[in-house]
Parts: sequence; C-alpha cells; structure tokens
Amino acid sequence: MIDLEVPRKLGPLVAQARQVADEVFRPISRKYDRDEHARPKELDMLAAVIDGMNDGSDLGGAGATGVHRSADREGPQGNRNGSNLSTALSVMELCRGDVGLLLSVPRQGLGNSAIAAVADDAQRERYAGRWAAMAITEPEAGSDSAAIRTTAVLDGDEYVLNGEKIYVTAGERADLIVVWATLDRAQGRAAIKSFVVERSNPGLVLDRLEHKLGIRASDTAAFRLEDCRVPREDLLGPPGIEVTNGFAGAMQTFDNTRPLVAAMAVGLTRACLEETRRLLGDAGVEVDWDRPAALQTAAAAEYLAMDADYEAAYLLTLQAAWMADNGKPNSLQASMAKAKAGRTCVDVALRCVRLGGALGYGEDLLLEKWARDAKILDIFEGTQQIQLLIVARQLLGLSSAQLR
Repeated sequence: MIDLEVPRKLGPLVAQARQVADEVFRPISRKYDRDEHARPKELDMLAAVIDGMNDGSDLGGAGATGVHRSADREGPQGNRNGSNLSTALSVMELCRGDVGLLLSVPRQGLGNSAIAAVADDAQRERYAGRWAAMAITEPEAGSDSAAIRTTAVLDGDEYVLNGEKIYVTAGERADLIVVWATLDRAQGRAAIKSFVVERSNPGLVLDRLEHKLGIRASDTAAFRLEDCRVPREDLLGPPGIEVTNGFAGAMQTFDNTRPLVAAMAVGLTRACLEETRRLLGDAGVEVDWDRPAALQTAAAAEYLAMDADYEAAYLLTLQAAWMADNGKPNSLQASMAKAKAGRTCVDVALRCVRLGGALGYGEDLLLEKWARDAKILDIFEGTQQIQLLIVARQLLGLSSAQLR
C-alpha cells in the first residue's frame, strides 16, 4: 500500500533541493525574469553537482531517472520509493524557488525523459550526459499530438525530416532535440515516431525565441526542419508502423513526466501559500486549522480553502509518481494529478496576489511573478482540457474516437 509520508531515505535529497531553491534560485529569480533569454550561468555548477550525484547509466532529466533506473524496495510488502518519487519531491522543492530556472538547468530536459522511456541500451549510452529538448508541438498540432504533420521519410541509411516545431523548451541551449514526426500521415497515431536530432544539424533551423508571460528564464524556441537528415540509428523505438500499439511508446513519456509537471505546480503553489501566510501574519491575521473556517476572518477562511486544494494536488502527485516506481499503470492518475495541480496552481497564485493587495501586485515580492509563471503549468504537457478528456475516457472506458 502507498505510504504518502516522505520516505526517510529521501529526506536529505528534499533538504538539499529546498536549500537550492532558497539559496540559488530565489536570489537570481527576478534577475532572469527581467533579462529574458539570457542564459543563467549560475546553474552550470549546479548541473555539475547533479551529474556527480547520478550514476553512470542515468540520462538526467526530470523524468528520465524514473524510467530505467531500478527502484529501491522498502517495507514488508516490497513497496518501491524510487526515482520517480524522489524526483517529484525534489522538483516540488526546487519550484518553490523558480520554475523557469529549474527548466534551465543543463542536461535536465524533457527530451532526456523521452530518450529514457524508449531508447535501447546503445542509444542510452550514446546520448548519456547530453542535454535533450523535446519538439512535439506544431502550429497545426497543439493539444492533439497525433495530428503531427512533420514528416520523416527513409532515404537509405537516413531519415529526412521536414516540418515546423514550436514551443520547444530549452531548444536553443540543448545539445539534442527529440523531434516527433510521422512516417505516414494516412496511418494516424501508429506512424508517429521520435527522432534524436543534433542541435548542430544544418537542417534544423532556429526561427525565433518566444517572448513569454512567465518562466522567462527558460528559452522557448521555434524550429524549421528543412530536409533534415538523421541517421536511422537515431530513431527511438522500433522502425515499423505498428497499427495496434504504435503510439504507446511515445505516449509512455507523458505517464512519467506529467506527475513531474504536477510536482512543479505543487511546488509553486506551496511558495505562494508560504508567502501569503507570512503577509497575513504581518497583518495580524491568524490562520487556525482547528477552528471552522466560518468562525475565522474571510482572509483566513480563503487561505484554508486554498491549502486544502494544495493538499489534494500534493497527494495526487505523490500517488502518480509512486505508481510509476512500482510498475503500476498510471495514465489515469498522471492526468488527474496534472489537471488538479495545474488548475490549483493558477487559482491559488491569483488569489494570493489578491490577498497580498499592493504588495502582491508589485515587484518587491515574487508573488506577481509566480502568478505569471503559474499559467504555463496548466498548459504544457497537455492542457487542462486534454487532461480532463483523458480522465473521462479512462473512467468511461471509451476510445479517443468515441470521446473527443
């Protein structure tokens, strides 16, 4: 049975992540929010420390460590508290500091998670120690990943990729780009494959860097693929079109990374609540968890409601990560955690700005920045609406064709 207390063995990791958030991320948070697209060089040393903590087989990345690393068994029932749970807990703490800076730590990209999910041993060894970004979204294919139009045509020993990719997190700074493309658009989902493309490939053209509402420390790139030639050994997963289960390998990445995006939202929510509690205390407003909300001030009652939402998102996120560590199918729980945590983060951040009044709206504190950062956590890795659609399909036992 799942135990939602933080395992003792993960205590030092959580403490270290909290220290990084307080002493590394927060002091430079406002600086890189204002200086958009500047590379946070202060994170290079942090990345080196993370590399030193990982074992030689680890690809790094928020979700990569949870796919191929063996989990440690704990307890009489053989429960595993492995690297999905440890990564989720550390991500929560780091995002108390700054979400954009977490996304800017070298060699910790979403593309690393995709590689770890479906790469073979030779590929994992070849890409080890490199920073990989993920290129899925296109102008005509946002929430519906199966509608991808970028094509991949086999030409001898190489695939030739043509298309356009947008909203590629860490696209400019990464060493590798994992590009999703179709072998045959007529075959739909079954023909979607992912390819590892060298960032230096002349056929991968950087169009622009996006100016964004939040997470400004993280670069977000748009690319064109113009006869981009990729060696056939850089195809992730089997080369053929699998009509019955061809999309599963690509989608497996999301089952591991959606709980981690939920963890980002949980961490940012916690930051907003902690700062708001401090402001309320300074204003003489006491929050008492032992008294009914109706018997407390309006501000205290609102705080209690937000804290309850936070707890629900936190527990759902831990459940989804724990299930991944224990080899249990977690697509439903991953989407539930992502939907709940993303919506809660946006709602709590805006309400905390309101409770903070002039202080919440100004730049003297980080509340206004956190409110801007929060929105992306309800969008990327599948929007709120897509997550609810996935949840409904699974609960009702309907296919994507039956429930759109």
